[in-house]
Amino acid sequence: MQQNAFKTLKLIAKENTKKLIFTFSLVLAENALFLMYPIFAGFAINSLIAGERVKALVYALVVLFMWFVGAVRRRIDTQVFTSIYAKIAVNVILNEKQNQKDDSTIIARVALSRELVNFFESHFPMFFTTVVSIIGSAFMLLFIELKVALACVLVMVVFALVLPRYVRRNDYLYLRLNDRLEKEAAAINLGKFSTLKRHYDIVSHLRVAISNREAMSYFIIGVSAAFLFATAFLTMDIGGKDL
Repeated sequence: MQQNAFKTLKLIAKENTKKLIFTFSLVLAENALFLMYPIFAGFAINSLIAGERVKALVYALVVLFMWFVGAVRRRIDTQVFTSIYAKIAVNVILNEKQNQKDDSTIIARVALSRELVNFFESHFPMFFTTVVSIIGSAFMLLFIELKVALACVLVMVVFALVLPRYVRRNDYLYLRLNDRLEKEAAAINLGKFSTLKRHYDIVSHLRVAISNREAMSYFIIGVSAAFLFATAFLTMDIGGKDL
Protein backbone atom coordinates (compact mmCIF):
# COMPACT_ATOMS: atom_id res chain seq x y z
CA MET A 1 0.00 0.00 0.00
CA GLN A 2 2.87 2.36 0.77
CA GLN A 3 4.13 2.09 -2.81
CA ASN A 4 0.60 2.60 -4.14
CA ALA A 5 0.23 5.72 -2.00
CA PHE A 6 3.52 7.11 -3.31
CA LYS A 7 2.50 6.36 -6.89
CA THR A 8 -0.83 8.10 -6.30
CA LEU A 9 0.95 11.18 -4.95
CA LYS A 10 3.16 11.26 -8.06
CA LEU A 11 0.11 10.80 -10.27
CA ILE A 12 -1.71 13.67 -8.56
CA ALA A 13 1.30 15.94 -9.04
CA LYS A 14 1.81 14.90 -12.68
CA GLU A 15 -1.81 15.23 -13.84
CA ASN A 16 -2.50 18.49 -12.00
CA THR A 17 0.84 20.27 -12.33
CA LYS A 18 -0.49 23.68 -13.40
CA LYS A 19 -3.23 23.76 -10.78
CA LEU A 20 -0.83 22.73 -8.03
CA ILE A 21 1.81 25.25 -9.11
CA PHE A 22 -0.77 28.05 -9.04
CA THR A 23 -2.13 26.96 -5.67
CA PHE A 24 1.29 26.61 -4.07
CA SER A 25 2.35 29.95 -5.58
CA LEU A 26 -0.42 31.49 -3.50
CA VAL A 27 0.88 29.56 -0.49
CA LEU A 28 4.35 30.99 -1.17
CA ALA A 29 2.96 34.54 -1.51
CA GLU A 30 0.99 34.17 1.71
CA ASN A 31 4.09 32.99 3.57
CA ALA A 32 6.24 35.78 2.13
CA LEU A 33 3.72 38.34 3.37
CA PHE A 34 3.60 36.60 6.73
CA LEU A 35 7.38 36.87 7.08
CA MET A 36 7.29 40.57 6.16
CA TYR A 37 4.50 41.22 8.66
CA PRO A 38 6.85 42.22 11.55
CA ILE A 39 8.86 44.50 9.23
CA PHE A 40 5.78 46.49 8.21
CA ALA A 41 4.67 46.54 11.84
CA GLY A 42 8.03 48.11 12.74
CA PHE A 43 7.62 50.75 10.02
CA ALA A 44 4.13 51.53 11.31
CA ILE A 45 5.36 51.95 14.89
CA ASN A 46 8.22 54.20 13.77
CA SER A 47 5.79 56.29 11.72
CA LEU A 48 3.46 56.70 14.69
CA ILE A 49 6.35 57.75 16.92
CA ALA A 50 7.36 60.30 14.27
CA GLY A 51 3.78 61.56 14.10
CA GLU A 52 3.29 60.36 10.50
CA ARG A 53 -0.08 58.68 10.85
CA VAL A 54 -0.78 58.50 7.12
CA LYS A 55 2.33 56.38 6.56
CA ALA A 56 1.31 54.19 9.49
CA LEU A 57 -2.00 53.47 7.73
CA VAL A 58 -0.05 51.65 5.01
CA TYR A 59 0.35 48.88 7.58
CA ALA A 60 -3.43 48.41 7.62
CA LEU A 61 -3.41 48.03 3.83
CA VAL A 62 -0.64 45.44 4.06
CA VAL A 63 -2.63 43.48 6.64
CA LEU A 64 -5.73 43.69 4.43
CA PHE A 65 -3.80 42.45 1.39
CA MET A 66 -2.27 39.60 3.39
CA TRP A 67 -5.68 38.38 4.55
CA PHE A 68 -7.06 38.83 1.01
CA VAL A 69 -4.34 36.57 -0.43
CA GLY A 70 -5.05 34.02 2.32
CA ALA A 71 -8.79 34.07 1.58
CA VAL A 72 -8.22 33.65 -2.17
CA ARG A 73 -5.80 30.78 -1.54
CA ARG A 74 -8.28 28.94 0.67
CA ARG A 75 -11.11 29.38 -1.82
CA ILE A 76 -9.02 28.12 -4.74
CA ASP A 77 -7.71 25.25 -2.58
CA THR A 78 -11.22 23.88 -2.14
CA GLN A 79 -12.07 24.15 -5.84
CA VAL A 80 -8.83 22.54 -7.01
CA PHE A 81 -8.63 19.69 -4.52
CA THR A 82 -12.30 18.68 -4.57
CA SER A 83 -11.96 18.35 -8.35
CA ILE A 84 -8.79 16.28 -7.96
CA TYR A 85 -10.44 14.01 -5.38
CA ALA A 86 -13.49 13.42 -7.58
CA LYS A 87 -11.25 12.20 -10.43
CA ILE A 88 -9.11 10.03 -8.17
CA ALA A 89 -12.08 8.43 -6.40
CA VAL A 90 -13.67 7.37 -9.70
CA ASN A 91 -10.37 5.93 -10.98
CA VAL A 92 -9.69 4.07 -7.73
CA ILE A 93 -13.16 2.49 -7.68
CA LEU A 94 -13.01 1.39 -11.33
CA ASN A 95 -9.47 0.01 -10.99
CA GLU A 96 -10.26 -1.92 -7.84
CA LYS A 97 -13.45 -3.31 -9.40
CA GLN A 98 -11.40 -4.55 -12.36
CA ASN A 99 -8.99 -6.21 -9.93
CA GLN A 100 -12.00 -7.87 -8.24
CA LYS A 101 -11.35 -6.35 -4.83
CA ASP A 102 -14.04 -6.62 -2.18
CA ASP A 103 -16.14 -3.60 -1.20
CA SER A 104 -14.38 -3.05 2.13
CA THR A 105 -11.01 -2.75 0.39
CA ILE A 106 -12.43 -0.36 -2.21
CA ILE A 107 -14.06 1.84 0.46
CA ALA A 108 -10.85 1.93 2.47
CA ARG A 109 -8.75 2.87 -0.56
CA VAL A 110 -11.19 5.58 -1.60
CA ALA A 111 -10.89 6.95 1.94
CA LEU A 112 -7.10 6.73 1.64
CA SER A 113 -7.23 8.68 -1.62
CA ARG A 114 -9.11 11.38 0.28
CA GLU A 115 -6.27 11.43 2.81
CA LEU A 116 -3.73 11.77 0.01
CA VAL A 117 -5.60 14.74 -1.42
CA ASN A 118 -5.85 16.21 2.08
CA PHE A 119 -2.07 15.96 2.27
CA PHE A 120 -1.75 18.39 -0.63
CA GLU A 121 -4.66 20.57 0.49
CA SER A 122 -3.95 20.92 4.22
CA HIS A 123 -0.81 19.22 5.46
CA PHE A 124 1.64 20.29 2.76
CA PRO A 125 0.78 24.03 3.02
CA MET A 126 1.01 23.70 6.81
CA PHE A 127 4.37 21.96 6.49
CA PHE A 128 5.57 24.55 3.99
CA THR A 129 4.44 27.42 6.24
CA THR A 130 6.24 25.89 9.21
CA VAL A 131 9.48 25.33 7.30
CA VAL A 132 9.44 28.84 5.80
CA SER A 133 8.66 30.39 9.19
CA ILE A 134 11.45 28.50 10.97
CA ILE A 135 14.09 29.12 8.31
CA GLY A 136 13.00 32.72 7.77
CA SER A 137 13.00 33.46 11.49
CA ALA A 138 16.41 31.86 11.97
CA PHE A 139 17.79 33.84 9.02
CA MET A 140 16.49 37.14 10.41
CA LEU A 141 17.89 36.30 13.83
CA LEU A 142 21.35 36.02 12.26
CA PHE A 143 21.27 39.81 11.85
CA ILE A 144 19.69 40.52 15.24
CA GLU A 145 20.89 37.94 17.80
CA LEU A 146 23.59 35.66 16.42
CA LYS A 147 23.74 33.37 19.46
CA VAL A 148 19.98 32.75 19.42
CA ALA A 149 20.13 32.11 15.67
CA LEU A 150 22.90 29.54 16.16
CA ALA A 151 20.78 27.85 18.86
CA CYS A 152 17.90 27.66 16.35
CA VAL A 153 20.22 26.12 13.76
CA LEU A 154 21.39 23.57 16.35
CA VAL A 155 17.78 22.57 17.09
CA MET A 156 17.04 22.23 13.35
CA VAL A 157 20.12 20.05 12.83
CA VAL A 158 19.07 17.75 15.69
CA PHE A 159 15.56 17.50 14.25
CA ALA A 160 16.95 16.77 10.77
CA LEU A 161 19.03 13.88 12.18
CA VAL A 162 16.25 12.38 14.29
CA LEU A 163 13.27 12.97 12.01
CA PRO A 164 13.85 10.27 9.33
CA ARG A 165 13.75 7.43 11.85
CA TYR A 166 10.83 9.02 13.68
CA VAL A 167 8.87 9.38 10.43
CA ARG A 168 9.55 5.76 9.42
CA ARG A 169 7.94 4.56 12.64
CA ASN A 170 4.93 6.82 12.04
CA ASP A 171 4.60 5.50 8.49
CA TYR A 172 4.67 1.93 9.80
CA LEU A 173 1.84 2.65 12.27
CA TYR A 174 -0.30 4.40 9.65
CA LEU A 175 0.34 1.59 7.18
CA ARG A 176 -0.86 -0.99 9.72
CA LEU A 177 -3.90 1.15 10.53
CA ASN A 178 -4.86 1.52 6.86
CA ASP A 179 -4.39 -2.21 6.26
CA ARG A 180 -6.63 -2.95 9.23
CA LEU A 181 -9.32 -0.49 8.08
CA GLU A 182 -9.43 -2.26 4.71
CA LYS A 183 -10.61 -5.36 6.58
CA GLU A 184 -13.29 -3.55 8.61
CA ALA A 185 -16.26 -4.28 6.35
CA ALA A 186 -15.24 -7.95 6.10
CA ALA A 187 -15.10 -8.20 9.90
CA ILE A 188 -18.54 -6.58 10.17
CA ASN A 189 -20.02 -8.91 7.55
CA LEU A 190 -18.61 -11.92 9.39
CA GLY A 191 -20.34 -10.74 12.54
CA LYS A 192 -18.39 -12.85 15.04
CA PHE A 193 -17.77 -11.36 18.48
CA SER A 194 -14.17 -12.55 18.67
CA THR A 195 -13.34 -11.23 15.19
CA LEU A 196 -14.95 -7.84 15.82
CA LYS A 197 -13.33 -7.50 19.24
CA ARG A 198 -9.89 -8.36 17.89
CA HIS A 199 -10.32 -5.98 14.95
CA TYR A 200 -11.38 -2.98 17.05
CA ASP A 201 -8.84 -3.75 19.77
CA ILE A 202 -6.07 -3.60 17.16
CA VAL A 203 -7.51 -0.39 15.65
CA SER A 204 -7.71 1.19 19.12
CA HIS A 205 -4.16 0.12 19.92
CA LEU A 206 -2.83 1.61 16.69
CA ARG A 207 -4.74 4.88 17.15
CA VAL A 208 -3.44 5.19 20.72
CA ALA A 209 0.12 4.50 19.54
CA ILE A 210 -0.19 7.21 16.86
CA SER A 211 -1.72 9.64 19.36
CA ASN A 212 1.08 8.96 21.86
CA ARG A 213 3.68 9.80 19.23
CA GLU A 214 1.82 13.00 18.34
CA ALA A 215 1.76 13.95 22.03
CA MET A 216 5.48 13.23 22.30
CA SER A 217 6.14 15.37 19.22
CA TYR A 218 4.16 18.21 20.80
CA PHE A 219 6.19 17.90 24.01
CA ILE A 220 9.52 17.81 22.13
CA ILE A 221 8.58 21.02 20.32
CA GLY A 222 7.74 22.57 23.70
CA VAL A 223 11.13 21.52 25.10
CA SER A 224 12.85 23.03 22.06
CA ALA A 225 10.91 26.29 22.46
CA ALA A 226 11.83 26.44 26.17
CA PHE A 227 15.49 25.86 25.27
CA LEU A 228 15.42 28.68 22.72
CA PHE A 229 13.68 31.08 25.13
CA ALA A 230 16.26 30.26 27.82
CA THR A 231 19.08 30.79 25.33
CA ALA A 232 17.61 34.12 24.28
CA PHE A 233 17.22 35.34 27.87
CA LEU A 234 20.77 34.32 28.79
CA THR A 235 22.54 35.69 25.73
CA MET A 236 20.63 38.75 24.52
CA ASP A 237 22.34 42.11 24.77
CA ILE A 238 20.36 44.81 26.56
CA GLY A 239 21.88 48.24 26.65
CA GLY A 240 25.19 46.82 25.49
CA LYS A 241 25.44 44.39 28.44
CA ASP A 242 24.95 40.66 28.51
CA LEU A 243 22.12 39.45 30.72
